[in-house]
Amino acid sequence: MENHASPAPSGQQPRFRYYDLVMAAFVTILLLSNLIGASKPSYVVLPVIGEWSFGAGVLFFPVSYIIGDILTEVYGYARARRVIWTGFAALLFMAFMAWVVVRLPAAEGWPGQAAYEFVFGNSWRIVLASIVAFWVGEFANSLVMAKMKIWTEGRALWTRTIGSTVVGQGLDSLIFYPLAFWGLAGWPVELLWQVALSQWLIKTLWEALLTPFTYVAINWLKRAEGVEIFDTDTDFSPFATSKK
Repeated sequence: MENHASPAPSGQQPRFRYYDLVMAAFVTILLLSNLIGASKPSYVVLPVIGEWSFGAGVLFFPVSYIIGDILTEVYGYARARRVIWTGFAALLFMAFMAWVVVRLPAAEGWPGQAAYEFVFGNSWRIVLASIVAFWVGEFANSLVMAKMKIWTEGRALWTRTIGSTVVGQGLDSLIFYPLAFWGLAGWPVELLWQVALSQWLIKTLWEALLTPFTYVAINWLKRAEGVEIFDTDTDFSPFATSKK
């Protein structure tokens, strides 16, 4: 059931002022975090623990989950589903474009081909892992967010944003790193699981730290759009084509 503070005329879907902008922000952050930071392991030195490895993309990729939370909370699961599929299509095109451009012959005398292949010539495993992990993680995040809003009757937003991140980011990290790097040189099993665990913990911590920003963004958008949506009658299948 969708409860709108300013309902649209009978038989018409509400028109949102900022939905397309939020979608654009989501897809932009998704593409850049996967293109630039996904395959580089970095580290910090922690007291007592010592050197602790993490994936560089973790610094920015969690923002896409925060925007996913905003989309589901403000616009509902069905519209968040549309954005997730848009991001999925964008990832596929990015992978195809990278494959074509890397394999085009370089002009004679251009010195950057080797570096270009190293940075953008990700193997099919990394591409597949990234796309599958994104798809599973984002839909899990949005589903948990929408269901918890019903269970909590719209209260305690922080429990939904953090709870959905624990599930969604956990599945994302659990799928991506083993599928992308298991058995590859430079990725011993201990490093792989350490990076995967780090990704999960850091992403969840990011979500918690940015909760005040999430509150501000959600409350502002709800007021601007004049809407409060509960997905009580929504078809939660990722493949549903209905607007509910």
